Amino acid sequence: MSSFITGVDQRTSLAGMNRMELLLFTIKGSQLFGINVFKVREVIRTPFISPVPKSDSRVVGVADIRGQTMPMIDLAKALDLEPVDPKNYQKSLTIVTEFNSSIQGFLVEDVDRIIHLRWEDILPPPPTLQGVNYLTGITRAKKQIVEIVDVEKVLVEVSGVTNDVSDEFISQHKVDLEGQNYFIVAADDSVVARSQLKSVFEKLDLQYTILNNGKEALDFLLKLADEADSGGVSIADKVLMVISDIEMPVMDGYTLTTSIRKDERLKDIFVVLNSSLSGGFNDSLTEKVGANVFISKWHSDELAQTIISQIEKHQQ
Repeated sequence: MSSFITGVDQRTSLAGMNRMELLLFTIKGSQLFGINVFKVREVIRTPFISPVPKSDSRVVGVADIRGQTMPMIDLAKALDLEPVDPKNYQKSLTIVTEFNSSIQGFLVEDVDRIIHLRWEDILPPPPTLQGVNYLTGITRAKKQIVEIVDVEKVLVEVSGVTNDVSDEFISQHKVDLEGQNYFIVAADDSVVARSQLKSVFEKLDLQYTILNNGKEALDFLLKLADEADSGGVSIADKVLMVISDIEMPVMDGYTLTTSIRKDERLKDIFVVLNSSLSGGFNDSLTEKVGANVFISKWHSDELAQTIISQIEKHQQ
């Protein structure tokens, strides 16, 4: 099953090209679901699962994978579908994922294949469904709709961890804004992540705009650049930084960063890539596309510290 997953070097070559690989799988029935291959370590036959007393009902237990213990999540139950019958665990497959600085297994019915896509081929969920479901995008494969699961939202709900900026951090890092209006532009397709970003910005008393994908963020920045030109100022003086997720429909964070660096008016803006994707390749990719720093998503104190450090540089 691990042969489904290609090497990291091959996958990272897609960075900055607005392309991605999607692992297709079924949970119950013929409906296809997808997850970004960047999040996937391997696909295995579901191992023996040990139950965990008083755990979230969506966590069916823990399993030992080559000496490493990880929680096992019934993805069907997490999506309010018919759960996997415990008698059929050994007939199911487990997608072993690594994101949010953790490793977990998602039980699925079957794995189909990996497809190569352009991010512009992935559409956000309809506006009426945004924020109320577990999808981050929709695309087509094999002449049918593929629903891309918001596994970040599933994991946050199961773990119960919100990762807000701690009150202790705020009390120890008070920033004198000196009457200045520091403005941040952020982009993320996950409703949970947008909520976290909003919490960070508001605790720091900052002005902000949060968009749903890289294309919306780039269009917004270009509009700000036009306004700055008419006022005879630099947009880098108006925008403290751009904080972008990496994997987003329409335009990903790598392509957004590359586009910013290629535009003479935008190229000096400080760019933070803020992603749940784990792995050592992030630093090299951050450098490749020209971002200033990479921060793992859900590390709110670290993100807040990066913002404060940038404010202090501006004040100096």
